[in-house]
Amino acid sequence: MNHWQSPFAFALIPILLAVMAYRLWYRRSKNASLQFSRLRELMVVPPGMGARLTELPSLLKVAALGAAVLALARPQSPSTQVRRSVQGIDIMICLDVSDSMRIEDMQPVNRVESAKKWISEFIKGRSSDRIGLIIFSGESYTRVPLTLDYPLLLQSVKDIKLSRTLKPGTAIGVGLANAVARLKDSTAKSRVIIFLTDGENNSGTIDPDTALQVAKGYGIKIFSVGMGRDGESQLPVYVTDAFGHTIKEYRPIHSDINVALLKRFASETGGKFYRATEGTQLRDVFTDIDRLVKTKISTDKFTRYTELFQKQLGFAMVLYVAAIILGQTVLRRGP
Repeated sequence: MNHWQSPFAFALIPILLAVMAYRLWYRRSKNASLQFSRLRELMVVPPGMGARLTELPSLLKVAALGAAVLALARPQSPSTQVRRSVQGIDIMICLDVSDSMRIEDMQPVNRVESAKKWISEFIKGRSSDRIGLIIFSGESYTRVPLTLDYPLLLQSVKDIKLSRTLKPGTAIGVGLANAVARLKDSTAKSRVIIFLTDGENNSGTIDPDTALQVAKGYGIKIFSVGMGRDGESQLPVYVTDAFGHTIKEYRPIHSDINVALLKRFASETGGKFYRATEGTQLRDVFTDIDRLVKTKISTDKFTRYTELFQKQLGFAMVLYVAAIILGQTVLRRGP
């Protein structure tokens, strides 16, 4: 849709119409005349082409002036461009996969399956943030480095299994240090670790306080989540009977969460601590983290206008020149 830069020029149109009406009235009032005694013979003579088109030069001049008015109004064609500037966030999710995460006190199955479910929902809700995944028990490794490939990340979360491939124990310091190492060279304006565990540090070569100080030094926020209930629980184990059948049994286990340590992780880095003893609470945890860890998106709108008056002005010149040529040649009124 065209935009008119100088619409006040349209005020000339009534003036143009008034001048045209006056000229038409004046010309007819001043027309020369010849007197005849009889008009019967003249009435049967058809008017020639010149007589029929006698007003054409005047009409062309009027049309030329109308086109000139449109040119004065400066028609423009707008072209709008929107530039979005996204300040992405780098997020490392650090998940405890120690034996106690098999305790079946959180929906849908156990602690680790509940964590996997809501981690996946959190990832699906992001759009422009790089996210990575680390798991740990007695040792730690990176399953997925920081990436925007969300389908790959979701598949990796789905494939997390509680197996004996990692050393037993809960190496909180090692897991946190690994996450910090993945974020320390990041150039993102905001860097975040989501740290989920159901125990306390009892393994590993790196002290949790040491890893915390490194995280603080790099300005990395930690959102720590203590999962499951404290106290005596039943740990599911799978054994093979004499006939080769796999049987699920439960063995007593004592589970404690180092709440004080996780709170320090959050408070000293500007993050937040959460306690989740059931699946619905873990859902609320990730909903709150998603709200707090927001990507900043700024939008700049630019509109560029292309001038179109040249066409109207050129058309006006063609019409006016045509009117002059016709008025001085084939449609000339005077001798």
